[in-house]
Amino acid sequence: MSTLFNIESLTAGYEGRVVLRDVSMAVEDNDFIGIIGPNGGGKTTLLKVILGLLKPLSGRIDYSPGNLTLNQIGYLPQVAQGDTLFPVTVEDVVLSGLMLNKGAAGRMGRKEKMRAAEVMGELGLAPLARQALNELSGGQLQRVYLARAVTGSPRLLLLDEPATFVDSSFEADFYDKLMALNDRMAIMMVSHDVGTISAWVKSFACVNGGLYYHPHSKITDEDLKLYGCPIQLVTHGDVPHVVLHKHE
Repeated sequence: MSTLFNIESLTAGYEGRVVLRDVSMAVEDNDFIGIIGPNGGGKTTLLKVILGLLKPLSGRIDYSPGNLTLNQIGYLPQVAQGDTLFPVTVEDVVLSGLMLNKGAAGRMGRKEKMRAAEVMGELGLAPLARQALNELSGGQLQRVYLARAVTGSPRLLLLDEPATFVDSSFEADFYDKLMALNDRMAIMMVSHDVGTISAWVKSFACVNGGLYYHPHSKITDEDLKLYGCPIQLVTHGDVPHVVLHKHE
């Protein structure tokens, strides 16, 4: 694999309040990185800096190793219930993922509609193309926003708590779709559910003020304590159990 971009001695925050301090890591083509850590630890802040929505206080993100550009980054933010209130269809939302390439005044023609149809077919949304958002289940809605994020064929996909409204019956299918997408793009995914995503991601980055990179997909309670990550760890065995630790 080759390097897609580098994060170099990055410090970031808001109005003088530091949230992330001296963060460095390299992201490779076709990485699938689970970003874990406590609330307020800086996970979403990291995504905002990568997206160019937040300027670092110091350090930088170097996109030059992979010639990555910001319009080659797809983003699935946390989805709120209010997002379904707009009178738009599934197809409208998926097509909006091409706006970066067309510009705000760009018209969506045959080529764009064919691309949207291709993505909807890939993600199992074709039968829902004319449905309004407020007619969808939580799992269907997440799939629609995932389609919007990837319809522009990004090289990097950022996901912020993508399984928030996904029911258990749809969850495995959702991650199967991500695995298929990972064949052609790098993925960085924020999640609190370490036990579930460890079956899908290739590595972990614990974000808690700093960033601690774990190069494997299996992470233990001892790893979490070492990295200073006071988050929920769910493991599966003869008796499923939960381990909770407070932050020291």
